[in-house]
Amino acid sequence: MSTRTVPDTGRRLPLVVTADGPLLDELLRLAAAAGTEVEVAPDPAAARVRWSRAPLVLIGADQAESCLRARLPHRSPLVLVGRSGQVDPGWEVAELVGAEHVAILPAAEPWVVDRFAETVPAAGAAGPGRVIASIGGRGGAGASVLAGGLAITAARRGLRTLLVDADPLGGGLDLVLGWEEIEGLRWPALREADGRVDPPALVRALPGRGDLVMLSWDRGDPVHLPAEAMAAALDAGRRGRDVTIVDLPRQLDDAAVIALQAADLGLLVVPAELRATAAAARVARAAAAHCPQLSVVVRGPAPGGLRAREVARSLDLPLAGTLRPEPGLRRGLERGEAPASSGHGPLATLCQRIVAGVIGAPAAGAA
Repeated sequence: MSTRTVPDTGRRLPLVVTADGPLLDELLRLAAAAGTEVEVAPDPAAARVRWSRAPLVLIGADQAESCLRARLPHRSPLVLVGRSGQVDPGWEVAELVGAEHVAILPAAEPWVVDRFAETVPAAGAAGPGRVIASIGGRGGAGASVLAGGLAITAARRGLRTLLVDADPLGGGLDLVLGWEEIEGLRWPALREADGRVDPPALVRALPGRGDLVMLSWDRGDPVHLPAEAMAAALDAGRRGRDVTIVDLPRQLDDAAVIALQAADLGLLVVPAELRATAAAARVARAAAAHCPQLSVVVRGPAPGGLRAREVARSLDLPLAGTLRPEPGLRRGLERGEAPASSGHGPLATLCQRIVAGVIGAPAAGAA
């Protein structure tokens, strides 16, 4: 059995993880009754890249122990499903794998149909929010500035935007935007809650201006970011925001992996230099394993004349765009001016094109 492919409509579909043919047939029938298709993975390895993106995951009882051994990140909603007369997976296994519900067919058929139906957007309703991940090919590549520029650009378009700073050793995205004095919830508070928060309440608690809210670090010592906290933040973004921008560390931890798996687009920022490209190759291999939608943004200047397409070719990645030198950008950041806030310049132009491409709308003046 292989992962089932479905037409790419831009909509995220429920994920069923099972190699039990009769159980799969039952779940496909129930999904059809709810008016939705599903993606199917026979085992955790095939499920991993879709795990965080799916609006609903159902694990067959036959794959419960395999999912537990695979140490897939906790996510919600997650349902453990079995068939009457077979081995009952039980709540002990469900809790270990992180499932919130156990459904035994056929008794639970109406309930499962309702869960599938909840993933079908109402007519005219917006789908789940898009996710863009930004990661530097080396230190100081400019991934945080790109993330900030994307968030500012999305908010200027009237999109409800969540900017997530997932790099505890970075300088802080609140400083990039000049938001360090704005009150609101930061990562340490969410970390203490182990990610168990209500998504709308989380968004309301974050620092924000207009359509943009941010989840960043305080000025305390760096702390480990649990995968559960990242999952909660992404869930809030998908449910309550049009776009979520995540600035990732180059050393991928479990939280960064979850963000990459959830991303509709990953952007690897690489200076147009030979050593930077060599360093980025390691980051690219690690990130591409979790984000098939990874592309490269090449930042000038190019002291040795290295071309953007040569950088992309050496990394075996699509070229998402280039950034020409922008002397006024660094001066503006030092004065607390958010990147791309003017709507003009190379960074703003690139961000407009990327955001428009992700949400499926044309960018004014973009080639």
